[in-house]
Amino acid sequence: MRPKTFGGADGRIPQICSRLGKCSVFADVGCDHGYCAQYMLKNNLCDRAIISDVSAKSLSKAVNLLSVYAQSGRLSAVCCDGLKEVEGADLVLIAGMGGEEIVKILKEGYIPQSFVFQPMKNAEVLRAYLIESGCAIQEDDLFRDGKFYFIIKGKSRGGTPAYSQAELAFGRDSLKNALLKDYLAGEIKKTQTYLGGGISDKNRSLLQERLAFFKGVYSGEII
Repeated sequence: MRPKTFGGADGRIPQICSRLGKCSVFADVGCDHGYCAQYMLKNNLCDRAIISDVSAKSLSKAVNLLSVYAQSGRLSAVCCDGLKEVEGADLVLIAGMGGEEIVKILKEGYIPQSFVFQPMKNAEVLRAYLIESGCAIQEDDLFRDGKFYFIIKGKSRGGTPAYSQAELAFGRDSLKNALLKDYLAGEIKKTQTYLGGGISDKNRSLLQERLAFFKGVYSGEII
């Protein structure tokens, strides 16, 4: 039987959950409402789950949602910054933060044995850090739920073959995903709009380079 997710099949939370595999201890860092931990526990994809958030208020919402699992001893909650008090998890999810923020969390904590990261921006910064750190990136794709989101799945060890410029910017699997053209079309349009405004010569030059790059990837000339 297929595990149950929440909302439509193309929703952000279901898309994230679909990348989460079976593990012993699952951790959701920056858990917000706790839906991903609920998915893992409800479908018996983990023996135990850890939820964490830097906001005590947000964490309390997730604890309330998952109270039955806390009472049975399958859930623990920690109010902390990043991974600083998250221990023993063999699969860690960090979603809804910027790529630079996720890198900061990893540097101040550790790179999990297995991970799923969903950066809201600066995904290329996160990709570069994971590759430089010797991680094995298993999936590096994008999906759409109103907006476009990049998602990266992998392991802390094993290494990843060198990425091209386009792969670093958008993800190796994204380049084979038809959605990328829709994403790039939007970025091209936005960049052209910015170029039509009153900007400095320096910024204009940078935007023109950015536009040429987007168009090159869109056409397949840059891979």
